[in-house]
Amino acid sequence: MLQPQSLEAPTAMATTVLEHCEVTPPPDAAIEFSLPLVFFDLIWWDFPPNQSVLFFDFPISKSRFLDTIVPNLKQSLSLALKHFLPLAGKIIHPLISGMPISLYTIGDSVSLTISESGADFNNLTGNHQRDSREFYSYVPQLPPATSSSDSIRVPALALQVTVFPEHGVCFGFTNHHVIGDASTVVSFIQSWASINRFNGDSKYCSLPSFDRTNVQDLNGLDSTYWDLILKDCDSLEPPLINPPTNKFRATFVLREEDVQKLKKLVLSERKSATHVSSFTVACALVWICLAKSATESGEMVPDDEVEHFNFVADCRSRLNPPLPATYFGNCVVPVLQAKSSHGKLKGNDGFFIAAESIGLAIAQTVFNEKGILHDVQNLTAQFQELIGKRQFSVAGSPRFDFYGVDYGWGRPKKFEALFIDGDGAISFCKSREPEGGLEIGLSRPKISIDSFATTFTEVLGNLIP
Repeated sequence: MLQPQSLEAPTAMATTVLEHCEVTPPPDAAIEFSLPLVFFDLIWWDFPPNQSVLFFDFPISKSRFLDTIVPNLKQSLSLALKHFLPLAGKIIHPLISGMPISLYTIGDSVSLTISESGADFNNLTGNHQRDSREFYSYVPQLPPATSSSDSIRVPALALQVTVFPEHGVCFGFTNHHVIGDASTVVSFIQSWASINRFNGDSKYCSLPSFDRTNVQDLNGLDSTYWDLILKDCDSLEPPLINPPTNKFRATFVLREEDVQKLKKLVLSERKSATHVSSFTVACALVWICLAKSATESGEMVPDDEVEHFNFVADCRSRLNPPLPATYFGNCVVPVLQAKSSHGKLKGNDGFFIAAESIGLAIAQTVFNEKGILHDVQNLTAQFQELIGKRQFSVAGSPRFDFYGVDYGWGRPKKFEALFIDGDGAISFCKSREPEGGLEIGLSRPKISIDSFATTFTEVLGNLIP
């Protein structure tokens, strides 16, 4: 459990680029492969690219890394891209007419940067407060778009691998949000790692499903959202991501034992509570800690101000007919939304109020008898109404097992979701601990992280002493 620390912002230590290359799928890959971009993809069109890093505790010399590890990674990446061709391709924005697509043609590639760092590996891989700027040396930007008379072509993926000699290795991932959600990205990372671990053998990979027959232009949503993009989008390619200022990130581990105790507590104290899941109680705990720590963080929030807690839901298993779990692309939608007053959330019954509100929101949206996409055509307008209001959102899921990735030298030491630095979202993923649980990632100004850490410890201790 994280304890508050008083830290000065460290000075960022830049990486040294050792090599930049382009990795193509192998010669026996398809010559061309296209996918229509559907509603589930288009709603993320103007979002910044997703960036994340995986650190591996792997003491290795720089020479061995360059002579043996890098060639193997390039080869296994090429083989993995054969099964994930859209990641090597481009997102095609038509300038004259038609709908956007994902298109791979022979010769397309993924940008791979190889670098070296002398930064403090143990500091970067801890749970304590760390300056968020430090991590941006280990993720690449997406290459710039290219234009022709009839289209703009935007790269889908860029990768970086950084060696910390005699300490470890870091993998940095940057993907255009339109090409796929976290489930798709995790599947690709696990496949690449598996192929590398088993010396080019892909038989242990979970291969993606590209069939979009049942999701293309659902109720005319594809064209509706494409029209909105053409009308409102300021740029046709994702913006460059600049390292945040005045942001610190920290990780909070919620053990599986604690999760189960929180669920039992809600069920015993609130008999009418609906959908009391691990996700529900974890979100409720984070929400009330944010509310209770607001004053100590210097925020002046009136007790009657309404707070909103937003999250996304995976639709793969919830459509009719359902999609396979291996469906490639985006298949999540923002879910509107739990809400309660600031005063109630920071009160003595705040945890139960938050859990009831979140459970009810899930029941009314995710498990709506009219379907999870009921009223989805009004999604943009509904979220525009939240602009300027006090709100929090969750990115990720306790199901995402980044710590199950193994390139051949063991599980990762640390996962960090950098995309939470921009909008202040809260990241969730499956914990590294063998007994289960989940990791909660926050990126906030330092005083907010300190206050949250103290509150998190106190609240959890009071709820389950």
